[in-house]
Amino acid sequence: MDFTRRPGPTPGTGTGADTGTAGADAALFWERHYRARPAASARVNPLLAETAAPLHPGAALDLGCGAGGDAIWLAEQGWQVTAVDISTTAVDRVRDRARDLGIADRVTAEQHDLAASFPAGRFDLISAQYFQTPFALPRSQVLRTAAAALRPGGLLLIVDHGSTAPWSWNQDPDIHYPTPSEIADELALDPARWSVLRADMPRRRATGPAGETATVIDNVLLIRQAAG
Repeated sequence: MDFTRRPGPTPGTGTGADTGTAGADAALFWERHYRARPAASARVNPLLAETAAPLHPGAALDLGCGAGGDAIWLAEQGWQVTAVDISTTAVDRVRDRARDLGIADRVTAEQHDLAASFPAGRFDLISAQYFQTPFALPRSQVLRTAAAALRPGGLLLIVDHGSTAPWSWNQDPDIHYPTPSEIADELALDPARWSVLRADMPRRRATGPAGETATVIDNVLLIRQAAG
């Protein structure tokens, strides 16, 4: 999911909109989005792999799992993964892919409109990869709920778009990508309970759906729950 724009309230982050109507519109939008795409195996996002690779596998939550590349990769590394998305098509495909790979016992796929519900449980790693949408979503509230769902010592990894790729369906010239520090300020987490381990804007070479490449920027925020 992606994009925010300016001026005015940032879509996908405000709390003043009719979230019921927005949720229905968002569900329809993302259903159409995933139904229009072939059920191909997706790749893990590189910043998630970089963060999770040195960790001991535990319980992970993938917010906005989409095509499931991250959830499947985590399960293959030994994590118990809860994968959630507003699109039932996306959720069904993650569940089917896990079954086909023989890792269904390590993947729980659930449909959630995160403006209205949040998966139960406590997690060692919560991943929010490009968790942005053109529809009204109380994003900061959802991410604060995620931070509260971490186990002691657990990590919340937020990776947002920091630039517009040539193949992005959103080419709005007035787009504004919140910086990691702006995101942290919006979350307003108690520093006595959560600490920022990483807040930067790395560049990487990305490949688009037709094989084209471009240098893109990722806005990265990594937060840790206090150990106890």
